[in-house]
Amino acid sequence: MCCSGFLKMMMFIFNGAIFVAGAAILGVGIWVKVDSNSFMGVVDGVEELPPEISQLSNVGYVLIGVGSVLAIIGFLGCCGAVKESRCMLLTFFSIVLIIFLIEVAVVVVVLVFKDLAEDLFDSLETEIHKSLATKYGEDETLTSLWNSTMAAFQCCGYKNYTDFTGSPFQEMNGNFYPSQCCNGTSIGEACSQLSAQIAESLQLVDGCLNKLLQFIEANTPIVVGVGLGVAALEIAAMVVSMVLYKDIGTKA
Repeated sequence: MCCSGFLKMMMFIFNGAIFVAGAAILGVGIWVKVDSNSFMGVVDGVEELPPEISQLSNVGYVLIGVGSVLAIIGFLGCCGAVKESRCMLLTFFSIVLIIFLIEVAVVVVVLVFKDLAEDLFDSLETEIHKSLATKYGEDETLTSLWNSTMAAFQCCGYKNYTDFTGSPFQEMNGNFYPSQCCNGTSIGEACSQLSAQIAESLQLVDGCLNKLLQFIEANTPIVVGVGLGVAALEIAAMVVSMVLYKDIGTKA
């Protein structure tokens, strides 16, 4: 009885932790989806977009799905322990095992994507440069998305200010560049080529590609760490559920 009560308590602890972790992943998934819309909007007008980039929009959905399932199985694990239902415990174990395998695959993809990200984004340079040179300042959606991205990351263009050379924005603003490209080195809102060159040479402003890669590199350890923590909890929960499953069977 004492051992059975201890196992039930462990199931509550582990499943409570899994429920909280699931809710956290769900929140991150919603954030990723909302945040990815701006990036996907930036490249939406780019022709011949590599399929790998399009798949980024699905990452948020994957996290939302995983987080929701974890929250549900956390609840089911508690019910299985309370009711001493072998069927519920076995179902709980099976679902957690499937989720665990999926998470391992996701972590591998994240690590691989980290190594391939720079080459993948470099392949977009020609097409994105073309879209900026022909649409920035004229296409309201593209212009607004790029302005939001540059403001959020404190960056200029895809690689640098030259991405805007010859753009409709320059034609309408006397050959000036977006104010983000000068980062305080210009007078007022006017950003001349000289001011943009000074800002770049003094490393006061960087291209959005470099900023994005830095963001990915900075957050990859966090994502992997959270994944490993959740995986450890899931392994412990599976072990406890199987021990409790066997104990209930012995009573029967």
